[in-house]
Amino acid sequence: MTVQVKDTSAATAPNVLFPALKEAFIASLLIVALGLPLLGLKADNQGPDLVLTKRWDLLGIAVAVMFVGRFVLAFLRGQKAARQGGLPQEKKKSGDNSIARLLNQNAKVLGLLGLLCAILMPFVIPDANARYVIFISTTFMIYIMLGWGLNIVVGLAGLLDLGYVAFYAVGAYSYALIATHFGWSFWICLPLAGLFAAFFGVVLGFPVLRLRGDYLAIVTLGFGEIIRVILINWGPVTGGPNGIGGIPAISFFGIEFSRGEGGFASDFGLEYSSMHKIIFLYFVILGMAVLTNLFTQRMRKLPAGRAWEALREDEIACRSLGINPTNIKLSAFALGAMFGGFAGSFFSVRAGFISPESFTFIESAVILAIVVLGGMGSQMGVVMAAALIVLLPETFRQFAEYRMLAFGVAMVLIMVWRPRGLLAFREPTIRLHPKDHQASVKEAA
Repeated sequence: MTVQVKDTSAATAPNVLFPALKEAFIASLLIVALGLPLLGLKADNQGPDLVLTKRWDLLGIAVAVMFVGRFVLAFLRGQKAARQGGLPQEKKKSGDNSIARLLNQNAKVLGLLGLLCAILMPFVIPDANARYVIFISTTFMIYIMLGWGLNIVVGLAGLLDLGYVAFYAVGAYSYALIATHFGWSFWICLPLAGLFAAFFGVVLGFPVLRLRGDYLAIVTLGFGEIIRVILINWGPVTGGPNGIGGIPAISFFGIEFSRGEGGFASDFGLEYSSMHKIIFLYFVILGMAVLTNLFTQRMRKLPAGRAWEALREDEIACRSLGINPTNIKLSAFALGAMFGGFAGSFFSVRAGFISPESFTFIESAVILAIVVLGGMGSQMGVVMAAALIVLLPETFRQFAEYRMLAFGVAMVLIMVWRPRGLLAFREPTIRLHPKDHQASVKEAA
């Protein structure tokens, strides 16, 4: 018996070619529309006049690269789908990546190695770059802590929050106001800032208990803007647009980082250096970030953490199991806001000056992008995404003019190739071992 295999390559080639050309043409038109004000035109100062410089060659290169790249991508994707009988690509993308699974399975080892490198980093970098590297690393740790805090709300509980910067601002202004008016130290104000931010998280949680999806996002966005407007208009308390300056600096449990007698250097027999305070701030935020990670990991294994994940998957099923969604949502908002308040108080003491301009919507967007790009619910994914968003732009500062453009392109590419985030694979909170269970049943019998 002879089996004839029908060659469908010739028949399917036009069906793949024309859609690929159409897709590439549409993408090129979008690049023309978006790139015309960004790449094609540039405003330059020539003396007292403002001259508009035309850069059609740069725009043409961008359009050509987009057309070729989009065509190749669409053509290869269409050919692969045709060979496999038209299997939709969405089903293939839904599977967990083996690399992501491997990274998550070795998360503890990688986390310990990363923590060891973070501890040793201030002591091994050259003195010429020490101040800059530690400053950027401290900012990196702040965003990691903010990402882990928002990950409780978005990644674990599944509640979209676009106003997380409000809790960040509450923590910063809480420390600034208490420290400047009452003279309390950072270590006393830190838990108070987290408590105030948690209170505002509960205040936000009550109105949004019945909202989901886009409606929840709109309300949280409005809450963030309300806090920012209050900070601007409540001048007698918050300083208005001028902000609050002269915020007391951090101390080593009562010992100031000052020159002369009674300072940190003289008490420990060291030569005075301004780097002592910078390094101490770095280790403070490193410790706060580690505690945030340990707390979140522990909460995931507790009933409250499992209830967050159950709420994220199906709220109706949670109600049927007797779980109170109201308490679960409020706990997620409160705890996530608390860590945002902790990070805000640290930002306040490091900067020494805060204003409403430091807490705009773009900060919420960056923090949410860290959580989504890293993979919602993934602790290691937050670290990787924060490195891409915070550290990578600082590495290529010579391309500062195109930093935001490259940032947007990178987010689009990641969402195309990894729609569930960089590390979409998540270990289950509870493992069931059928073999062990069967063995125990046999022993009992």
